[in-house]
Amino acid sequence: MTDTPSPVVLEFWCELQCPDCRTALDDVAALRERYGDRLDVQFRHLPLERHRHALAAAQAYEEAVAQGRGLAYAGAVLARVEELAERGEPLLVEVAAELGLDAEEVDTALVDGRHLLVVDADLAEGKAIGVKGTPTYVVGGKLLDGSKSQDGLRERIEESVDALLG
Repeated sequence: MTDTPSPVVLEFWCELQCPDCRTALDDVAALRERYGDRLDVQFRHLPLERHRHALAAAQAYEEAVAQGRGLAYAGAVLARVEELAERGEPLLVEVAAELGLDAEEVDTALVDGRHLLVVDADLAEGKAIGVKGTPTYVVGGKLLDGSKSQDGLRERIEESVDALLG
């Protein structure tokens, strides 16, 4: 019996009202395709105060995760990020329905705040480790900030992952 090496963990600090995170999601998909099971991408929340619907979007995402469609939900919301700025929570519920999720349960989760602790914990941890904006990645303890520019960011992530994989 051989031991299977543990995958490299890549934390993807994201905000669902951030247009740059929409672009970053393509990079995350490419990284998943390149590394497969050798890379564990963990979606982390950093709802920024300047985006008034970001906190609700993070909570709706967590409900989508609970219903088994987190990544699809994130992609669908990010595809409509400008509309989210205008419509807010009704759009979050609408996107859930379009994906075949229990939209009523997403709406209820936004009211009862059942996922707020997860989002708040991510926010506190992100601030503690120095995440200042989105998208930002953490791989092997190394913070890679893409909030100002994403130029060359995926290549830097790949270099870090390749080094950790040996």
